[in-house]
Amino acid sequence: MKKERSTKEATMPTENDVLRVDYGGLIALPLDGGKKRPAKTRAEELRLCISDEITSGRMPPGTRLDEIQLAERFNVSRTPVREALKQLNSIGLVERGARRTMTVAEVSPDQLSSLFELMGELEVSCARLASIKMTSEERALLEKQHDVCRQLMRDGDADGYAKANAVFHSIIYSGSHNAYLADAAHLVRVRLSPFRRAQFQTPERMARSCEEHEYIIRAILRGDQMTVMNVMRDHIAAAQGAYVAFAANVKPASE
Repeated sequence: MKKERSTKEATMPTENDVLRVDYGGLIALPLDGGKKRPAKTRAEELRLCISDEITSGRMPPGTRLDEIQLAERFNVSRTPVREALKQLNSIGLVERGARRTMTVAEVSPDQLSSLFELMGELEVSCARLASIKMTSEERALLEKQHDVCRQLMRDGDADGYAKANAVFHSIIYSGSHNAYLADAAHLVRVRLSPFRRAQFQTPERMARSCEEHEYIIRAILRGDQMTVMNVMRDHIAAAQGAYVAFAANVKPASE
C-alpha cells in the first residue's frame, strides 16, 4: 500500500509564470520586469477603488454599499459591482446584512494591530526558513523581483509597486518550503492586502520599502537567520506605521 505524504509541497513560481496571488483577487505582476502586465478585470478595478475609499476613511464603517448606486457612479453594470463586493466581503472589508445588503465593516485599531502583529510573526518565520531552504534558482528569482520593485519605485507607480511587492513576499513564502506556513501567511495577507496597498500612497514609502527589501535579500543570501528575522519584523512594523500615518492624514469625505 502506497504511503501517503504527510506534508504538502510548496510550488515555486517559475520565471516565465504570471503569478496569480490570491489576495482577494489581486493579479500580480509577471516576473519579466513588468512589461506584460495582465489587464485588470472591471470587477478588480472596482474592488481596488472601493477598498481604497474604505481604507482611506472616505467610506467609513457602516456605509451602505448599494449595487445600483455604485453601478451608476462607475458607469458599469451591476455584475462587476456584485463581484467586487463579493471579493471585499471575502476579506472582511464588507459585511453582508439582512436582505442581502452590504455595508462597510468595522475594523478597529486593535484588530488591525493584531493582524499586523500576526502577519509579522508569519513573515518572520517564512523569511527565516527561506534563508536556509531557498535554492539558488529561487534566490535568483527573488533578486529579479526586487529589480522589478525598484524600477516601479523609480517610476513612481504606487499601484504597480504594491502588486510587485506582493509577488516579492509570495516568493519568500514559497521559499520557506513549508506549504502550511506559506498558506497561513497568504491567508493573513489576504485580510491585510488593502491596508498594505494603501501604505504606498504615503511620501517616500516605496523607496523605504525597497531599501528594506535589500536588507532582507542580503540576509537571505547569507543564510543569516537572526538578521533576516529582525529586518523582516522591522519591515512589517514599518508597513503598519506607514498605513497608520496615511490614514491619519486623510480627511473625512464630509470635510
